[in-house]
Amino acid sequence: MAELPDHINPLKAFTNARIGLGLAGASVPYKHLLEFKLAHAHARDAVYSVLDSHGLTAKLKAFELPVLHLYSRADNRSKYLHRPDFGRKLNKASIAVLKDQPVADVVIIVADGLSAMAVNQHTNGLLKLLIPELLAAGISIGPICLVEQGRVAIGDDIGHHLKAKLSLLLIGERPGLSAADSVGAYLTYKPTPGLTDESRNCVSNIRPAGLNYKRAADKLFYLIQESLSRKLSGVHLKDNTGLLDQ
Repeated sequence: MAELPDHINPLKAFTNARIGLGLAGASVPYKHLLEFKLAHAHARDAVYSVLDSHGLTAKLKAFELPVLHLYSRADNRSKYLHRPDFGRKLNKASIAVLKDQPVADVVIIVADGLSAMAVNQHTNGLLKLLIPELLAAGISIGPICLVEQGRVAIGDDIGHHLKAKLSLLLIGERPGLSAADSVGAYLTYKPTPGLTDESRNCVSNIRPAGLNYKRAADKLFYLIQESLSRKLSGVHLKDNTGLLDQ
């Protein structure tokens, strides 16, 4: 196997990316090939993982907020993957569930996205830090919505039907070959169907090996306060905290 330059190995301490694998002839060493195949299998498993609605509901009861179970128009995983537009809208039965719910400043939505395992693992840890901060600041929170077969824009549909000032959507991000359990958080002021990505702010890579719960909660709390105060979100809402540089 070809030896690595001395300056490569120290860099491995700063990233999970596949750098400095070395060579075995014209290919990578067999050990690293097997690791690559295992990571690819984990990514595929994440895409087909299932939202643990019952387990999450049990944990979320600690917040003493209503928990609603909702579904997109994609009634199975195959349709979800082949018809992204179906994952952006609620089905009729779920729209009916949202009728007559109390109006609040913020609605929190948890969707499976492309890695249900991510939200299964990390939602409770993040919300245990974020929800008390919001309530202490006098920000009212509507029902927590658990959505199966949901995509990012479904937060606009839910927030609109609940008449919330702001929607916060936690969703499993597209798994990569170094992380299959990453959560993305999208917040949108005055959520309305038809909005596009420039209307949202995103905090990504939320997981213990990425942006940890405390830093993610602080970031989201700041953005939510700023969004409600300034009545905007997306490209017009800038992050000036420097939290990621600490």
